[in-house]
Amino acid sequence: MEKAGITGLMDQVSIKDIARAANVSHPTVSRALRNSPLVNRETAERIQSIAAVMGYRPNKIARSLVTKRTYAIGVVVTSIADPFIGEVVSGVEEIANEHGYSVVLSNSNANPDLEVKVVHSFQERRVDAVIVTASRVGALYLDLLSRLKIPIVLINNQHQDDADFIYSVKIDNLTASRAAMQHLIDLGHRRIGYIGDAAGFQSDTERHEGYREALAAVNLPYLNELVSHGDGKPECGRDAMERLLDLDQQPTAVFCYNDMSALGAMRAIRARGLIVPDDISIIGFDDLFLASYTNPLLTTIRQPMRQMGRLAIETALKIISGDRSTSNIKVQGELIVRESTSQIKRCP
Repeated sequence: MEKAGITGLMDQVSIKDIARAANVSHPTVSRALRNSPLVNRETAERIQSIAAVMGYRPNKIARSLVTKRTYAIGVVVTSIADPFIGEVVSGVEEIANEHGYSVVLSNSNANPDLEVKVVHSFQERRVDAVIVTASRVGALYLDLLSRLKIPIVLINNQHQDDADFIYSVKIDNLTASRAAMQHLIDLGHRRIGYIGDAAGFQSDTERHEGYREALAAVNLPYLNELVSHGDGKPECGRDAMERLLDLDQQPTAVFCYNDMSALGAMRAIRARGLIVPDDISIIGFDDLFLASYTNPLLTTIRQPMRQMGRLAIETALKIISGDRSTSNIKVQGELIVRESTSQIKRCP
């Protein structure tokens, strides 16, 4: 086959054009371009190579008419400015691109009413599935989402195990939180605060529960005064820490709901003329890229954020293909010890 003969077909190349060039049937070409196991690897690679040289681009509109799919995945996020969200979405896009899917992103600004409108708009656009990332849609509107009959994958959201069309990928918050607390307890801390997120996310409920369980495991009392809530952002993390600093008996260590809250907490501590970790140890949750650039470097729980995004869309693609045997996925966090925690240096 002459290369010139192939390149001469660059304009509006169809599957039938590729079939003629490869001397195979057009269903074989279609399967090869979809990496179907019905076509042997050598033949598939030869067809894909010919398609690439000919400049073939799939017609998604035509393909959707045949398959009844739009090859689009809707992703609902609270804020694309959140570094955690950015990492998760990167994982989603990576797998989507590999499978010929586009990602339609919508920002809800953590507004539950807007979140529901976004999901409705995704249904109207006939996306093949919806991924809800770190928001409250899954927790508050499961019945509504089920009625939409769109496969939905929740990332770090509360869900009902028996809810049709709803699947999840989440961090094992209880185990990770207990690990964070055990680290502080092993360092000698007994008066440990918790800075949570008042927005009502299931992840905060579970991390708070892990905090309580770790205290109970070593017979330490749970004290309401040592629990202060922000909104998961540095500004409110600072405010929450200031309330803990105003106590007659300050904590010697604080476990924060996320790294952004920990940033605000460290700022509040410095503003009082105190030192992290000499006066107060701080531990976060997420291991955002900035955790290794803070001063001091932040001890935290690492969430496999990009992996969670990949797992979410892989789950969605399985459901779209008709495989509903996939189970809800729970991933493990990892304690990353840096400089913001140390042995207790003062009595509480």
